[in-house]
Amino acid sequence: MLRHEFQPGRLVAGAFLTLAGVLYAGDAGGAWDTPWFAVFPVVAGGLCLAAAVGSVTGLIRRNRRSGDRESHAKSPT
Repeated sequence: MLRHEFQPGRLVAGAFLTLAGVLYAGDAGGAWDTPWFAVFPVVAGGLCLAAAVGSVTGLIRRNRRSGDRESHAKSPT
C-alpha cells in the first residue's frame, strides 16, 4: 500500500463538511430543526480554518526541508 503525507487542512475541511451533513441529516430525520442558512457559516468557517491550517502546515514543511538542506550543505563531507 502506498503511503501519503498527512494533510491536516483536508482533515479539518472534511470534519466541518461532515458536521454540515450531520446537521442536515438530523433535520431530515426529525431529530431537530436546522434553519436553511445555518450551514453556510459552518461550511465557510470550516473552509477558512482548513485554508489557515494548510498554509501553516506548508510553511512548517518548507522550513523543515530548507533546514535539512542547510545542515547537509554545512557538513564537512
